[in-house]
Amino acid sequence: MKMLCGLSNPTSGNATIAGFDIYRDTEKIKRSIGYMSQKFSLYEDLTVIENIKFFGGIYGLKDREIEVKGNILVEQLNLGDEAKKLVGSLPLGWKQKLAFSVAVLHEPKIVFLDEPTGGVDPVTRRQFWDLIYAAADRGITVFVTTHYMDEAEYCNRISMMVDGVIKALDTPTRLKEQFSAASMDEVFYELARGAKRKAD
Repeated sequence: MKMLCGLSNPTSGNATIAGFDIYRDTEKIKRSIGYMSQKFSLYEDLTVIENIKFFGGIYGLKDREIEVKGNILVEQLNLGDEAKKLVGSLPLGWKQKLAFSVAVLHEPKIVFLDEPTGGVDPVTRRQFWDLIYAAADRGITVFVTTHYMDEAEYCNRISMMVDGVIKALDTPTRLKEQFSAASMDEVFYELARGAKRKAD
């Protein structure tokens, strides 16, 4: 994921992100994407509003845009009463939803989410995916890594890697047909059986 985001240099292969080459156009890539890390990616010692203003500025939005988009975001997430509270005081689920919303504040062409629902309850996970669908409906491509195979079912296309190599790439329906599986869990187990590298 770091290579795709333009943060690490690839050792081989080719890829383009939002039309930009990952070798030559790393700065253009960074301006065209959003990113939410596996660990919580906002500043806990800033308020909700302060985080929105800070990241809006990083993404190059003008002050008026940040104000308008920030007000809409706070309303959509029902954070009106918490807008001036430190992010560190919010429940994990709210933090994750806020982090995602800030990552797409500038309407990037693609947003990368690194295991975004780790540690949150099932209800919050479902709400988080509602935010993902809303972003996709606005034309944002959403790239998600997850260990939850039931979440993989929500995606339009899935890539599964074994020993650092892509071993499966298709829609959930076609992958289940290909491996005669009833669920993505079964697809995963079938692929994992062929792994040569032992778990760390």
